[in-house]
Amino acid sequence: MQKPVPTLFMRGGTSRGPFFLEHDLPQDTATRDRVLLAVMGSPDRRQIDGLGGAHPLTSKVGIVRAGTTPGVDLEFLFAQLQPDRDTVDTTANCGNMLAAVVPFALERGLIQAQGDETTVRVLTRNTGMQCDITVLTPDTSAEGRQVCYEGQARIDGVPGTSAPITINFLDTAGSVCDGLLPTGNVCDHVRITPPVGADFPPFELDVTCIDNGMPLVLFKAADLGCTGRETPAELNADMALKARIEALRLKTAAMMGLGDVTDRNYPKMTLVSAPQAGGAINTRCFIPHVCHEAIGVLAAVTVGTACVLDGAVPHALAQLPAGRRKAVSIEHPSGEFTVELELDAQDPQKIVRAALLRTARLIMRGEVMIPAGAWPAGGDAA
Repeated sequence: MQKPVPTLFMRGGTSRGPFFLEHDLPQDTATRDRVLLAVMGSPDRRQIDGLGGAHPLTSKVGIVRAGTTPGVDLEFLFAQLQPDRDTVDTTANCGNMLAAVVPFALERGLIQAQGDETTVRVLTRNTGMQCDITVLTPDTSAEGRQVCYEGQARIDGVPGTSAPITINFLDTAGSVCDGLLPTGNVCDHVRITPPVGADFPPFELDVTCIDNGMPLVLFKAADLGCTGRETPAELNADMALKARIEALRLKTAAMMGLGDVTDRNYPKMTLVSAPQAGGAINTRCFIPHVCHEAIGVLAAVTVGTACVLDGAVPHALAQLPAGRRKAVSIEHPSGEFTVELELDAQDPQKIVRAALLRTARLIMRGEVMIPAGAWPAGGDAA
């Protein structure tokens, strides 16, 4: 017999996936991961036997529980799956799926609406990052205050408009790495020797290795023969380019103290170029082997941070507004993503606040059916 598991299928920012209450999933990590693979239909390129959308952005899972840390209302565990792999990675964050955590918790009764707006402190268990998330909860029906999904907020990469969700990050530096600049330098010169069997010559370039919510390696698009204006489809089809980027990723990950990241989805590799449409910087972000149609939330925060650091690779290319509080517009293939950064009054190289706007929507509620072999009879929930 198949086993039913309650779930809400939700869009968070430009990602989507099923959300679960922690106690509805197996307590044992290995069994839980088998269940999540079965839920998504991985490994299979089409994920035809599950809920996955055949792309890393639609192969994500959210697991939520009530806060167990003083001052924290909710705790969120993000799981990144891959269409064609049997991996479940819970080491990195996802700012897009984070946008759906509070709506999910309201829908499932973990928390109650506070007023016309509800602000909740959320701990991301992957890295220990905390943030305050505000959603709209108007009193519009006989059922009282409900989370609102309809509104006029628009984010590039999602059609139409929705109610705004504000995320105020409290401490993002060194989310996975040991500090904001894990190599100790704002810029490193790297020489790459091709591995055995690789069909490209040695190359060298300047990179900025940085982690302000997401480990990234930033480098000029021109240094790998790109304009920075290529479409994701064009970049994904360039196998020689992707081979060089992967060699660079493995080398810089070791420099960042991340070890062997062959099976990890970080660091993200980000090509930067001068802005094309009035923004601060133009990007093409690999996540890490597929070029993103947009850019991830925490990747955008990290790129914006690098833009304000004197000596970082994107700094010389960036067009930044004046003032200590900066709205930094990150251009990406499907539009732009604005991050609000506040600089320390005494140290303009230090970020004291990062905030942004996202949207989310409940798409489906129900039960996902788990094959008996993934969750044998007698397996305990958390």
